[in-house]
Amino acid sequence: MALLFPPCVIYGMVNKKLEVKIKNLPASPGVYLFKNREGKIIYIGKAKNLKNRVRTYFQSPQNHNIKTSHLVTATEDFDLMITDSEIEALILEANLVKEYRPRYNINLKDDKHFPYIKVTINEPFPRILIVRHMADDGGRYFGPYTSGKAVRKTVNFLNCLFKIRSCNLTITKTNKKPQKVCLDYHIGRCEGPCEGRQSEKKYKEQIDSALLFLSGKSQTLIEKLKGKMETASRRMKFEDAACIRDQLDSLESISQKQKVDVGKLVNRDIIAYAREERDIIIIVLQIREGLLIGRQDFQLHSEMGESDAEIVSGFISQYYNHQPNLPDEIYLPCALTDERLIEQWLSGGRGRKVQIFIPQKGQKLKLVDMAAANARLLLDELLIQKKGYKERTSKSVQVLKDNLHLAILPRTMACVDISNTGESDAVGSLVYFENGRPKKSEYRHFKIKNVKGQNDFAMMREVVGRYFYRLKEENRKAPDLLIVDGGKGQLSSAATEIRSLGFNRINLIGLAKKFEEIYLVNHREPLTLPKTSPGLGLLKRIRDEAHRFAVEYNRKLRTKRTIQSELIELEGIGAKRLEILIRHFGSVKRIKAATLEELMAVKGIPRNVAQMIFHRSH
Repeated sequence: MALLFPPCVIYGMVNKKLEVKIKNLPASPGVYLFKNREGKIIYIGKAKNLKNRVRTYFQSPQNHNIKTSHLVTATEDFDLMITDSEIEALILEANLVKEYRPRYNINLKDDKHFPYIKVTINEPFPRILIVRHMADDGGRYFGPYTSGKAVRKTVNFLNCLFKIRSCNLTITKTNKKPQKVCLDYHIGRCEGPCEGRQSEKKYKEQIDSALLFLSGKSQTLIEKLKGKMETASRRMKFEDAACIRDQLDSLESISQKQKVDVGKLVNRDIIAYAREERDIIIIVLQIREGLLIGRQDFQLHSEMGESDAEIVSGFISQYYNHQPNLPDEIYLPCALTDERLIEQWLSGGRGRKVQIFIPQKGQKLKLVDMAAANARLLLDELLIQKKGYKERTSKSVQVLKDNLHLAILPRTMACVDISNTGESDAVGSLVYFENGRPKKSEYRHFKIKNVKGQNDFAMMREVVGRYFYRLKEENRKAPDLLIVDGGKGQLSSAATEIRSLGFNRINLIGLAKKFEEIYLVNHREPLTLPKTSPGLGLLKRIRDEAHRFAVEYNRKLRTKRTIQSELIELEGIGAKRLEILIRHFGSVKRIKAATLEELMAVKGIPRNVAQMIFHRSH
């Protein structure tokens, strides 16, 4: 076996646990879950042979791309889940990626919030609903859709066109007391099944028509309605025929708006993408019965060095994992390494064959190119928005430099605030902004240790001193601008402490809340900026963020102290069991009021511990 990749070395010592796991990998299909130092899952992959696949990550590092190198560097441990087949591993991988959303996997942005259309076909008189999650409840689902507005428009169109009820009444075959018809009946948008004015058979015909439309079978639906209209005319039911004629006009109007005829009655998805650095837009064009019926777009974020095939494969496994309406054909812009496996998986879930194609010429390639052009357009819009945001941010920083007459651009800024509510629980906070945006990895909070009573000046001096002392010890660069929340007193305290530590060139200001006045070192009068100044807006945003961060930490300490003081009577209960009890009962008061049976029923609390808690509380 080749030498382990150096990232498996921890603090100069070999990670023996990881090395043992690598040596004892099983040669079976399954899923592997890579974890970082904190035990968080950072990557999930599948393999036909776990032994061969996982070992490749820790051998021959010169063959790794940037993403894989970063992944292996961050990996401290891994777990395995063995499956019976490679297809089962593919399905399990897709489900786990959706649940854990690992950093190094391709993830659909906020896919759990995408809307679905649900038809409650398990009811005698079904409804068409918009839902955010699929469930195994007997309903029929369509989606997911990326535009909530478009979904609402579609549902309203179908409800009006086929007179589907929009109420939430539970209508059964055995209703003894029919409900009174609502406004929809009187304006002709519902035929009153709640009052028994419409048969279940006739209502089901309307639902079947709506299902055909949602399935993308508009042409089939149009032919079906034409047949019904002709039958109604022959039977001299001219009102019914006129109603069907109006439905046909609406459907044909919709079809004309979305028509791109591929010359073949086929159900096909065209997938293409555009990428620039880590930003990716993927487009799915949905063709049903030869007509383009919709377009869905997804924003993804990838790691550097990820290949096109990895991006497309990761997207497909997530997009089709819970897709209730699969096409016959899927057209892709590039070949996949697991193409045949994905075909088997999709065909198994559909009941008939799903084929993947990578077109090279002709009309099919033009469709892929059209999808790619759409993706490029959306990506350009996204990048323009990002660029515009960065330019606005840079403008605020530039204006602030001019407002404060600074020698350098304050690209990095820190703000310190103090929060105390009495004699105890005094805390300080420091927030950090880079190029006008918060950088939360540099946020710090401080529990005041050396100041008694409410002395804001001394507290400010302690917090600033501790922060800059740490910067000096770690030989780290100080921020370009330090903002203290307060006036002359807080500013003077901070300046004295900073100078004592040898930071003589720090730009330092105080921002007072009352009139938003800015105090400068060695200036007697405060500086007042126009309320509309982008520079003042940036300062206020940083100051408010520091205040929020300080208050949040102060509240956390007070809550912890209150709980600890209330638990004096429960001495002997460890932190782990205390956490279990608080999570189960919600408060110390409820723990003390619980019966012995309720305490014993808590998972993780032994009988003797439950008895001790009960006897000490009663």
